[in-house]
Amino acid sequence: MQLDWRNYMVPVNARLTKASDVPVQTVDVNSVIDAFKSAGNRMNIVVPDACRDNPFEATASGKGLAQLDAPPGTFLAYATAPGNVAEDGDAKSGHGLYTHFLLTELKKPRSKIEDVFKRVRFQVRQKSQGRQIPWESTSLEEDFFFNTRKVVAVAKPNERVREQAFAQEKADWDRISASKDADSFYDFLQKYPSGSISEVAQAQLERLQKAQTLAVANKDGIVQLPGAARYRLGDVHTMVVRDGYSGLEKNVRTTTVTRITQDSVEINDGAVVYTPEGGTIRNRDIADLNPPRLDLPAGDYAVGKKWSFRSIQTDFNGRKGWVEGDVRIVALEDVTVPAGTFKAYKVELTSMSQGGTRVVLTRWMEPNWGFAIKVQQEVRRRTGPADLEVHEMVDRQRGQG
Repeated sequence: MQLDWRNYMVPVNARLTKASDVPVQTVDVNSVIDAFKSAGNRMNIVVPDACRDNPFEATASGKGLAQLDAPPGTFLAYATAPGNVAEDGDAKSGHGLYTHFLLTELKKPRSKIEDVFKRVRFQVRQKSQGRQIPWESTSLEEDFFFNTRKVVAVAKPNERVREQAFAQEKADWDRISASKDADSFYDFLQKYPSGSISEVAQAQLERLQKAQTLAVANKDGIVQLPGAARYRLGDVHTMVVRDGYSGLEKNVRTTTVTRITQDSVEINDGAVVYTPEGGTIRNRDIADLNPPRLDLPAGDYAVGKKWSFRSIQTDFNGRKGWVEGDVRIVALEDVTVPAGTFKAYKVELTSMSQGGTRVVLTRWMEPNWGFAIKVQQEVRRRTGPADLEVHEMVDRQRGQG
């Protein structure tokens, strides 16, 4: 249970009659994590599958468990989203819904930790029809595989193997991308839980089957509405662009949402096209990205969330080539720009194109607003000097559409 934004494990013999009994008779989850840190472990896995109703809800911060960012070297997994309660499952399995699927996945040989918990999340979501959606927070820097007590070196795939893997994944994606059947996307995500197109698939799934979980504020007061529109027709966003080396102003850019469909958001009459989540379909330099480059999360923003992408990009001269990258949400912090000070998630992206262009992009994002509060972008091409730009928001207006 949670109380004042802290999570507590309640012993079976606890006798809780009032909220003040909780810190005395229970075990603070933070103290468990502190004990792990004191032990000097390289990594820790914490799975509180106990998201239940709170008998002191009137004096507590909410139902279920409070959101907790994983400390360094820790993988933290909840049976359901923070502030929600988990389902009990059925008597036949003898386990709750979450544990039933987790045990099944753990039996599979050489299972990567992120893949295990992603598959569990998708299965629980599918079985509960979106009423229960597990949640994870990670700060792991190394790969970890559940295995048969053997240390196994994991070979990094070479370019040819990666090309073949992406070709197969994209072929499977092309077969279902236009489907209106949510189960098609569940099947795809079970096969490619951490694939190059998995975040795009999750976005499509969210549009077809809305989450039924309760949206609650975290301790910073941020509420992330499941599947909420990040753009509205008529949104206006103004950024000042400065040279990152000299600090001199280069220009001021105003972007307006001029059209919204089920699958796209058009900016400035189609000069730029995004997915509803903020992934790029077309921009000033690229005529088309297929599948879209989803470099913002399909679902909730959560510190530690990370994913990879790969796409085929076509320039305005018709030339095609791949672009791939890694994205990670590294912090929730205050950022000050000319428009004011905002609490925003810091999202870091590193990408490389087949033509040799490397981009390092950092954006500060509010979950329910599609445009960045601040952007720092470094572009290094195969030839010529690097470009460094800083974009800062000076004004924004929410549209009515």
